[in-house]
Amino acid sequence: MRLLSVLFFQELLFFSVHLFRSCRPFAGRTPSVPPPTMKPSRRKSRADKEEPAGSSSSSGMSILDLPELALECVLGRLTPPGLCGMAAVCSSLRERCTSDHLWERHMKEKWGRVIGDAAHREWERYVASAEDPLASLAEANKGRRRWIEAASRVWPLSCLRLPSKSGKKLSCPLPNDSIMSWYRALETGRFWFPAQVYNREFWFLVLDYGTENYTAYLQHGHVGFMLSCYDAEVSYDCRTDTFHARYPPHGRRTVVIEEGVQWDRIRVSPVITPAHVLHNSDYLSDLRPCDHIEIQWRRNKEFPYGWWYGVVGHLENCDGNEHFCRCHLSDTVILEFNQYTPGSRWRRTLVDRRDHKEEGNETDGFYGGIRKLQKKEEISKWRQLWPTDVLE
Repeated sequence: MRLLSVLFFQELLFFSVHLFRSCRPFAGRTPSVPPPTMKPSRRKSRADKEEPAGSSSSSGMSILDLPELALECVLGRLTPPGLCGMAAVCSSLRERCTSDHLWERHMKEKWGRVIGDAAHREWERYVASAEDPLASLAEANKGRRRWIEAASRVWPLSCLRLPSKSGKKLSCPLPNDSIMSWYRALETGRFWFPAQVYNREFWFLVLDYGTENYTAYLQHGHVGFMLSCYDAEVSYDCRTDTFHARYPPHGRRTVVIEEGVQWDRIRVSPVITPAHVLHNSDYLSDLRPCDHIEIQWRRNKEFPYGWWYGVVGHLENCDGNEHFCRCHLSDTVILEFNQYTPGSRWRRTLVDRRDHKEEGNETDGFYGGIRKLQKKEEISKWRQLWPTDVLE
């Protein structure tokens, strides 16, 4: 039985390779077409009356002649550019190659670590919007040309070229709510989605209102934002394989954009609390020394909250002996931020376990809601971002 299985898959692989070699419509050659006086020897494809560009006249076989399971296995192993290329062969392959179940894996593999529920809801609003740029794809030829122009920066143009001289044009537009459309919108950078950015670089655009022609200045202050995470809308840049981050406005600074954000600095927001809203703290009664936490902090009332990493410390009258420690019974919780030097005004703060609310001032900033870190992956990520030098 094992030998039969091996032989079967060898034959399937050989047959698939043979078909792909004979039906590459984008390899710079035009598929052979029998003379008008000659009647094609092979039978028509069961899915199309026209002869698809992905058929082989010499062998008399088409990839669509594969059994359903074998065809699904072949398509399931294609990369996104491969699926795009196959989708341009004929209407039947287009319908198969744009189906959601084939794109779910690609979506999860590339975008799963930065796309969350909030991004999914934003995409649904994006599709439903009357100003959705993807709606222009209803005009079949014009829409496909626009897609090719944008996606050619990401994938080889040969993978997206449509058959033009042979066969009929594919007139069925890609559904806007398909996973392939979402993948494409992410890949080309047209869709900005909500996420959080570690250690925001604090590049921002400042407009000089003192001149008639506004002057733009770039300022940089990332050191003070070490071990923090801020809400942002991000857009992928396929040319650099990085992201643009657009932070919420605060004060007079209405345009706050950072470029070149690496993948490892993006995370899905662990809470649904908006950046300007106080988070409803939970697990305060369970906090003990050495627990890892994130706490909201903002410079003043006009700023959005960011999440800052810290640990629960011991009270002044506790020597830290775990056998005699009673810090978890006190209403006062010590929060320590050990990335700052001892004596720094941001080194530690006190919060009330029973009646916690926003506390602080315009000098030291305002502390907001607290969330206890439960997953080892979250703690490990903060440790990877630990600064090499102690901050003041």
